[in-house]
Amino acid sequence: MDRRWYSAALPPKAIKILLTVMLFCMTGCVPRTEKDVVVYSALDEDFAFPILEAFERKVDYDINVVSKFDVESTKTVGLVNQLIAEENSPRCDLFWNNEIMHTVRLQKLGLLEPHDWPVPADWPSELIASDSTWCGFAARARVLLINTKLLASDDSMPSSVGELSDPKWKENCAMARPLFGTTATHWAVMREQLGREAALAELQAIADNAVILSGNKQVAQAVSSGRVAWGLTDTDDAMIEKDMGYPVEIVFPDQQPDQPGTLRIPNTLAILKNAPHPVAAGRLADYLMTPQTEDRLAMGRSHQMPISKESKFPPAVLPAEPVRWMRADFEAAAEDWDEWANDVAAIYSQK
Repeated sequence: MDRRWYSAALPPKAIKILLTVMLFCMTGCVPRTEKDVVVYSALDEDFAFPILEAFERKVDYDINVVSKFDVESTKTVGLVNQLIAEENSPRCDLFWNNEIMHTVRLQKLGLLEPHDWPVPADWPSELIASDSTWCGFAARARVLLINTKLLASDDSMPSSVGELSDPKWKENCAMARPLFGTTATHWAVMREQLGREAALAELQAIADNAVILSGNKQVAQAVSSGRVAWGLTDTDDAMIEKDMGYPVEIVFPDQQPDQPGTLRIPNTLAILKNAPHPVAAGRLADYLMTPQTEDRLAMGRSHQMPISKESKFPPAVLPAEPVRWMRADFEAAAEDWDEWANDVAAIYSQK
């Protein structure tokens, strides 16, 4: 290869990034220098990559970000299993999860390092680890998506997650199988709200009453197509159908004083214990945990909801009136995760 052509075709920084990525792909490791930081991201690449790139380009020219994204439907589980497998020889510095429960699982396994998160004192207590090993930001909400052609009146629309088990809606409402993702997180939280046996009984009633689909996206599509009248999904999947012009409406459930409120599930950041590049990981974590990052995610197609009061971009998904958020104890919800997951799987594995 003509070295002069190679040098002219690519700027020095691009060459350095390319060589770092090649080394990561070929050997599964990176040089132990604070010039690099390795990020495993469960947030979709088209959302996360531009923000990570901005850190390199505009903020910190001295640090290269090497990103690993997983495109599988159970990507969070895959990345977490890899982090667990790498416990004795970590490759990842910073884990950017698009949900929270599996981050808490890593915390309980002792795989995360405490960090002084740059958030104000009034940050919601349920969105920061009791030992400071993770912090939550930029949330999605668990909402009801309603087909307004099938349910034209507000009086006829459901308003609570609990209505998934109401025989009134038999085979006309939908929920994702609660074995992965935000639906699994939701019901682990509900276990703490209702008690274990009551939560399992409710899950069995929903399995017998609702249409059970493979994921939140499929639930949103079933509602927008009119296959069912309504379903439980995430705000990002709901907004895709709404933005495409389908006759749907988003309802934030359980807003009455005697109800628990709407569950929000944040992105989370966590620095790995014994990370190869802890200083660089801390600098990147501080960059990401800002109102500016939350605003970028709010402006994107996922319409994620900022936690910071300094955010300047209210996402279109939020209603005009304030939302009552559920007070969720995510650390308690992650207790006995494997046993709980087995109990849920016994109900839903054949659905």
